[in-house]
Amino acid sequence: MSQFDGLGLHLGNLSRLSKAKTRSISPENFKGEKGKGGMATEGTGERCARDLGRGWKISPSVRIAAGTTFEIADIEGPGAIQQIWMTPTGVWRDSIIRFYWDDEETPSVECPVGDFFACGWGKYAQVTSLAICVNPGSAFNCYWEMPFRKRCRITMENRGEDMVLYYQVNYTLTEVPEDAAYFHAQFRRTNPLPYKDDYTILDGVRGQGQFVGTYMAWGVNNNGWWGEGEIKFFMDGDGEFPTICGTGTEDYFCGSYDFDVKVKNEAGVESIEYREFTTPYAGLPQVIRGDGHYQVQQRFGMYRWHIMDPVRFEEDLRVTIQALGWRSGGRYLPLQDDIASVAFWYQAEPHAPFPPLPDRDSLEIV
Repeated sequence: MSQFDGLGLHLGNLSRLSKAKTRSISPENFKGEKGKGGMATEGTGERCARDLGRGWKISPSVRIAAGTTFEIADIEGPGAIQQIWMTPTGVWRDSIIRFYWDDEETPSVECPVGDFFACGWGKYAQVTSLAICVNPGSAFNCYWEMPFRKRCRITMENRGEDMVLYYQVNYTLTEVPEDAAYFHAQFRRTNPLPYKDDYTILDGVRGQGQFVGTYMAWGVNNNGWWGEGEIKFFMDGDGEFPTICGTGTEDYFCGSYDFDVKVKNEAGVESIEYREFTTPYAGLPQVIRGDGHYQVQQRFGMYRWHIMDPVRFEEDLRVTIQALGWRSGGRYLPLQDDIASVAFWYQAEPHAPFPPLPDRDSLEIV
């Protein structure tokens, strides 16, 4: 039996010995070097540790000035990212996280940090899933396995005001299997969606790979139910019609009947309300109902991870979803909503160029 490479971890192989090396990057060890953690003599905790000295939480975080990009990690491979924790201050749509594999010039991941961690509306929402966990008070955790062969670079661009970032990148240095593909994530936003247009989650993907997840931040601009639209996967030369077609938005996100449940108030009066949920593979962790004053729109955050059912493609992939509600007479109404998304997939490199990320004003939540 070949030596276990320490990748593809689960409870069934956690007991296996491996020569994979565990390393971690944080503000207390910027390069993840062996025996070099906690050696800082200056940092954001320097004043707090002035009575204790070196080794006492002198550099727990970094400050990223407005208009600058900070390099979170620069790792020589082969190896794989196994877990990321971070908590950024400021406006999450102003912080853009990017991943570069093997000295590529264009990123394979480019996304506002909140959307990447399934919190696209700039407010905390508990997420309890296998791939992403968001914990109190603003703790972003990622468990997507991200193999690389030569190099991994992770950066954070700050488009807003000065910010503070706490972070830890846990990774392994090990041999990577020949058939291991590279992790990708792409953000898009359309506001408002043109009438009768389908919303594009992902397009232009070329090569072989597998689609593994969707996060959507959906802002509703009409009254009534908004999720009748079908998701469609066009793959490997599909033309007008897709190979995979869903039955409704809430169905794709593994809910049903408008994410509604019946509830009774203290007087016993029954009503129907949206119900948030968060599970290993799918969830509706965020429902912003509006306050009846200036915050008037309803907004929803949803995720669907294809961990047990990846959508595999050999040549190309395009993913769309309809925005569809109801009008009089039991007729469908094409909606013009504010929709943002992150598509997650693995593929062999090189990847096709991403569309330009929207500017700061176009990302803003208003």
